[in-house]
Amino acid sequence: MAEKQELTGPDFEAGIADGDIPEGTPVVGHAHGEPVVIVRSGDRCFAVGATCSHYGGPLGEGIVVGDTIRCPWHHARFDLQTGDAIAAPALSPVPCYEVLRKEGRLVVGPKKPVPKPPVTLPVSPKAVVIIGAGASGAAAAERLRRLGYTGTIMLIGDEPPGPVDRPNLSKDYLAGTAPEEWIPLRSRKFYEKNAVELRIGDAVVDIDTSRKIVVLESGGSVPYDALLLAVGAAPVRLALEVGAGAPPVFTLRTLADAHQIIEAATKAKRAVVIGSSFIGLETAASLRTRGLEVDVVGRDRLPLERVLGEELGHFVQQIHEAQGVCFHLQASPRSVGSRGVELEDGRVLPADLVVLGVGVRPRTELASKAGLQVDNGIVVDPFLRTSAPGIWAAGDSARYPEARLGTLVRIEHWVVAQRQGQAAAHDMLGLGAPFRDVPFFWSQHYDIRLAYVGHAASWESAEVVGDIASRDAIVAYRRGGRVLAVAAVGRDRQSLAIEAALESGDEDKIESLLRS
Repeated sequence: MAEKQELTGPDFEAGIADGDIPEGTPVVGHAHGEPVVIVRSGDRCFAVGATCSHYGGPLGEGIVVGDTIRCPWHHARFDLQTGDAIAAPALSPVPCYEVLRKEGRLVVGPKKPVPKPPVTLPVSPKAVVIIGAGASGAAAAERLRRLGYTGTIMLIGDEPPGPVDRPNLSKDYLAGTAPEEWIPLRSRKFYEKNAVELRIGDAVVDIDTSRKIVVLESGGSVPYDALLLAVGAAPVRLALEVGAGAPPVFTLRTLADAHQIIEAATKAKRAVVIGSSFIGLETAASLRTRGLEVDVVGRDRLPLERVLGEELGHFVQQIHEAQGVCFHLQASPRSVGSRGVELEDGRVLPADLVVLGVGVRPRTELASKAGLQVDNGIVVDPFLRTSAPGIWAAGDSARYPEARLGTLVRIEHWVVAQRQGQAAAHDMLGLGAPFRDVPFFWSQHYDIRLAYVGHAASWESAEVVGDIASRDAIVAYRRGGRVLAVAAVGRDRQSLAIEAALESGDEDKIESLLRS
């Protein structure tokens, strides 16, 4: 998925003056035919690949926090000492090189070998079962093996073909600018090589917590010592009357959904997207890229206003309108018929296809049936443990204590889901710590990427720093004067730095960074 970068900057094989590497700031060059960054931390210098293994982001434009380097695009983190991808969305490491000192110069030597996991683990369950082959489940399975777990892992999913890059389904893939081979997170061969049994299409229908088994739709059962519920969420479907001759009505959650929308779009001229949510607007952008006329129907006064505030909501609307999207706001659909989508006020919007983007609901049926605590999600503790021993939950279905807010939250972000899966894997092996990662998500609208860090379910003020219209701004969401979250347009590095300050709880640093 990452494109090969052009080699720029100094030749690190020839060396660079030791004094030319500042403290804590990546310096981009190249070695052994690959882009490389060198980072100084005190008396130590590190060299790692300069290209993020997620979407090819430029690590040289990221920031250094401790012994990590963080990607400016989607906030992946890599260990400077090993190159390991230690926090999603990147799952694969970047190359890590020896750094040699020769006559006052730093020279990048050969690649370091991939470090081996620890020989022994504090806890080693005989069998791990993961229900849900989405972001959390796939990330957990990989992290278990990366940590040196050698027991059995079964990854059970009900969506073929298995783990896919779900954020791409409403973005480049739906727009037709990303090939099919980008979509699977990993191949079948990858799971076979790592001894992960990928079981797709045979859903779990029951969990027997006393016998520690999961019961499959086919009638079989699978024992577990550690169980992760990574069951995600299901799209909300409105109770719309659909008449004879009506255009097809889709939701967008799975690869199969994307295939159906793409097939319908190849024969369509007009589409109606119901819901001015992130997924609704990304779908609208993708269908416009395919050349369809697109109407968006939303109940809000401005798209995304409840999440991003008035200024950013207006900006997003303008971006879409400049691309030809027509908005029908503070409106609701009544029915879908042969003439298109009829609104409550009687207007009819012609449509050859309709996509619903009105939110999702956590899938909690299995947990409820098994007697786990459920309250707008599967309730977990700071270690992502459920109310039943030996069972963890992560991702869109988990409701967890957010460290900075001190309240239970359920967050539907891809990166949060992946990182929670990774955190649960650590805890299963006795290596866990309270989950404290700052929530992060990104959203793509044509050539504009929005980055959001923190969590503000509600706020008292949305303070704009910079100029949104110039695509150069940070919006800080405050309650009681305290910054809960920030959204960034065109300020990737600043967004990264504020995320790190939110992570450390340094309120003064957050305020300073907003003005930088």
